[in-house]
Amino acid sequence: MSSLLIRGGHVVDPTHGVDAVQDLYVLDGRIVGAMPEVDETVDAADCVVMAGGIDMHTHIGGGKANLSRLLLPEDHRGLPLREASAIELASCGTCSPGTLATGYRYVEMGYTAAFEPAMMAANARHTHMEMGDTPVLDHGAYVMLGNDELFLEMLARQEDFQTIRDYAGWQINAAKAMGVKVVNPAGISAFKFNQRKLDVDEQHVHWQVTPRLVVQTLARALKELGVPHPLHIHGSNLGVAGNIESTLQTIQALEGLPAHLTHIQFHSYGREGPKKFSSAALQLAEAVNANPNISIDVGQIMFGQTVTASGDTMRQHAQSGFATPRKWVGADYELEAGCGIVPFKYREQSYVNALQWAIGLEIFLLVNDPWRVVLTTDHPNGGPFTSYPHLIKLLMSRSFREEQLAKLHPDVAAQSALKSITRELTLSEIAIMTRAAPAKLLGLKDRGHLGVGGAADVVLYRRDADAEAMFRTPSRVYKDGTEVARDGRLTAAPVGGTHFVEPDYDHGIHKRLRRHFSDKGLVNFDHVAIGRDELCSCCNGGRLLPTACFQGQAS
Repeated sequence: MSSLLIRGGHVVDPTHGVDAVQDLYVLDGRIVGAMPEVDETVDAADCVVMAGGIDMHTHIGGGKANLSRLLLPEDHRGLPLREASAIELASCGTCSPGTLATGYRYVEMGYTAAFEPAMMAANARHTHMEMGDTPVLDHGAYVMLGNDELFLEMLARQEDFQTIRDYAGWQINAAKAMGVKVVNPAGISAFKFNQRKLDVDEQHVHWQVTPRLVVQTLARALKELGVPHPLHIHGSNLGVAGNIESTLQTIQALEGLPAHLTHIQFHSYGREGPKKFSSAALQLAEAVNANPNISIDVGQIMFGQTVTASGDTMRQHAQSGFATPRKWVGADYELEAGCGIVPFKYREQSYVNALQWAIGLEIFLLVNDPWRVVLTTDHPNGGPFTSYPHLIKLLMSRSFREEQLAKLHPDVAAQSALKSITRELTLSEIAIMTRAAPAKLLGLKDRGHLGVGGAADVVLYRRDADAEAMFRTPSRVYKDGTEVARDGRLTAAPVGGTHFVEPDYDHGIHKRLRRHFSDKGLVNFDHVAIGRDELCSCCNGGRLLPTACFQGQAS
């Protein structure tokens, strides 16, 4: 048994309403009540103490991540390797870093969990293996549905909803996922039939189903299966001027069902102004504020070189002409999903890029409830996750925002409401957006907080008037009670655990699936599902962390 006292720190734990100086006791990797004796005491008098950060939307594993690394070797060559040690092995990259560097850089900022948002069922083993190769971080992934041929065929034939629900339940179990993500509902499939766009109420040219029906069906299926994380939606018409209409229609299509709208900055554009491209952040915020069933992550734009990696082949094909450098990759995966990799550089003097930057910040500051807003850059699409400390400073300091706004394309300030927004996020709100809210939205009851019984994922940030400096280099980072980083350097590299859910479903669906895989699949049905033992092996021997589903949902 090992015990630890973190003494006299300013504890910020929004889950339990704590924002005060107090002691924190740890026993065998868990937060406990006060103990008379401990093995180690850490003086945290000059520190803010928070739970470990949780990034619920970051592309860190699977086909897209690997293709990004292959497409941008210069991203790896251009950075000197940090000196390797017995703890930190050689790894590099910024836009799409290697698995080792991903874990190191996250942990050094105080993050202890990260979730891959776009796992293809056909590629699930690879995705889990890459996440398992990422040190320290607990991890999980959302399986992609809504563009696979069997799902669309079921919708087109108007099969019983229960059959479709059970298919979704099987997919989640088979892929050992944390939930379901839909990317451009039915649009990736439509692109294969030469459709270049698909609006929310527009029919797929082959299957004659609409994105509205796809979203409604999947959102209802997850609710009935009792999956804690609601449908993770990458909406229609990403990146297109005027796409706020698609976003509002998607919210309306849900009819009150819970859903999480991801990288919402890319879906909040109007057509106003002389350039016919404007901010619709106010409309988006009003819709989110008025619909408590909706949560969002922002996908903030950060200036500089990155690589956009998305399952949305339709939109990536449309953006491929803007690639910097001039190269890109598009792919299809077994009639199941797509993939597009386009390198891109966001420029301060580009009107469009600068307005995208402003739109993301407006959304953060205009949505009233921080429990329904998660801090992300949609790594690497809006910018690398290593830019989070800079983003936090922008959100906490109005004067810093104004300094940065003054550097941008001159028309942006005139077309943006950002300079009139006075709100500055508090430490408690930052803790919600980066820890407590992601844990709540994922159903992780023992993460994202520092209450008794919680996992001892604890970060000590030295107080600093410069929020970027404060959140860039924590004094200490603990994972399950073990120190893993100190002053920006790794001190231990344990294997992270794997989060997943296993919703109940009617196994009678197996007969239908066996026939489908026999006719059209490349893998025998009996070999598709990942068992618990195999998952542990894929994930480098890390702990399995099953998340409980809500009970009594499915009939």
